[in-house]
Amino acid sequence: ISYANKLARGCMATASISGRKAFSLGLPCVFSPKSRQYLALCAQDGRLRIWNTDIKTLNQEYVPSAHLSATCTCISWGPCRKAKEGPQRKKRKSEAGQVENQVDLLALGTAAGSVIIYSTVKGALHCTLDGGHSGGVNCVQWHPEDCLLYSGSDDTHIVEWDLQTGKARCKWKADRASVTSLCVSPDGKLLLSAGHAIKMWDLETKEVYRKFTGHSTAVTTLRFATTRPPDSNGLYFISGAAHDRLLSVWQVREDGKDKNSVVSFNLTDEPHHIDLFTSNSKEEAVRLAVVCRDGQLHLFEHFLNGPCKKPLSPLCTVQITGVEDSPVPVPLLAAALTTDTHSLLLAYGNHLQPVMERVVSGAHRGSYFIPSLKGTDAKEMSIEERLGKIQMSPEKGVKGAPSLQTDNFSVLLVQGLESKDANILNKVFQNRKDFFIKTTIARLPLPAVLPLVEEITKRMQGHPYTAVLMVRWLKAVLMQHTSYLASLPDLVFKLGVLYHMIESRVKMFHKLTKLHGKLYLLMTQVRLSSCSKIVHLSQMYYLIASSSLKNWVIIAT
Repeated sequence: ISYANKLARGCMATASISGRKAFSLGLPCVFSPKSRQYLALCAQDGRLRIWNTDIKTLNQEYVPSAHLSATCTCISWGPCRKAKEGPQRKKRKSEAGQVENQVDLLALGTAAGSVIIYSTVKGALHCTLDGGHSGGVNCVQWHPEDCLLYSGSDDTHIVEWDLQTGKARCKWKADRASVTSLCVSPDGKLLLSAGHAIKMWDLETKEVYRKFTGHSTAVTTLRFATTRPPDSNGLYFISGAAHDRLLSVWQVREDGKDKNSVVSFNLTDEPHHIDLFTSNSKEEAVRLAVVCRDGQLHLFEHFLNGPCKKPLSPLCTVQITGVEDSPVPVPLLAAALTTDTHSLLLAYGNHLQPVMERVVSGAHRGSYFIPSLKGTDAKEMSIEERLGKIQMSPEKGVKGAPSLQTDNFSVLLVQGLESKDANILNKVFQNRKDFFIKTTIARLPLPAVLPLVEEITKRMQGHPYTAVLMVRWLKAVLMQHTSYLASLPDLVFKLGVLYHMIESRVKMFHKLTKLHGKLYLLMTQVRLSSCSKIVHLSQMYYLIASSSLKNWVIIAT
């Protein structure tokens, strides 16, 4: 078994158990800022692992005290600072300058509502921020200059933490729904927050500066794309949402007419990880690297200068694959841009044992399949060198490449369940092929299983033709996700309607079976009676014919 196959199987196992709540982004995975020297990620076991991307080895491992009950939901690297190492040996003069700009603090949001601050310099816990949230923390974001941290939670509040005191400085209600994403402006004066709607806050007054329409689903990504002031019509930011295949770009206009997005980027799936280089002027383009849920990497480059009507396609799309005759896709975990415009840093494979590769992107455009490294001793080649050997044309297709049809319909099904759009649901449910139904259900995220069962229950109460079709979907759900449904504490209450409907139909089925048996006996008697009448009539005709023939013979003689 090849190394790439092992990685792919590990990723499938990771995807099958990830997801703390409805439509979450899965396991956190973030590169350190500026130098990209470290990769921080949390795996299924709740441990924080920090990998050195230069030597590609595990640098640190931290196990939170409540890593099983209070799992890590989000990670954010703090700005580079001079780390205080406590009572250790005195630093030399040559080492003193090296400490000035190194990455130190790492913030981890947990499902229990607390925020853990870990020091990579000390290799130990720095502090724990408790008492700020009553729900799970969905996002954490550092202030670029001050020792401040912002966290958003399911309790619909934002908390401003002071790292010097370890206590909350301010707390305010941000939305009617959960706060799923945060982003602080480069100058530290504005804060973006999002649930379904996107709000821009003045951090000095904690009041709403602007409000944007946002997305139809929960916003999972917010990033400022420019560093220009908001009163210059040059401030832009990017947003991405769950089950949305478009990244939206919003312009903060001086006249306030900025409720709708001005630019959008086309993706193959919802964004899981985004890295960008901001634009400082109109003459400088924004460079963007987006890793989607399907494991593909999309690279964009665009000059932000007003609206653009058509969605923009990526300059390059990359998929990591195995090296077998039938390549197996290996999902990308994260991607980071570097100061070199032609350089990329990729992390792919398993969260427990990721593969990190610093590559050169070259000038290739289009869609490409890139073979993964077989092991740590393999000779490292740039993407440009490997593309020259195995460049593939999207029009001809690749034997063994995965089909996106069932992926598309599973995403479409989740979108229909979230928006409760009958047209979308009808488009998915009208398919009667068993293989299609099983594959779509197998690729459905676990939090969407219960809403699907509720929708199936509602449709089974309608027309009998629809009910017959829904039984196939219900059977596939029970076969694929029985263990997940059995783990729900209030399953009996949530599936009560379905249980009573099945029970009533089973009782009715018994009565209908009796009626069917009686009708069968009756119809059998009718058929037998009809057959006996035909036999009697044929015998009568035979006797009449025989007597007539006998009389004719007597007369003739």
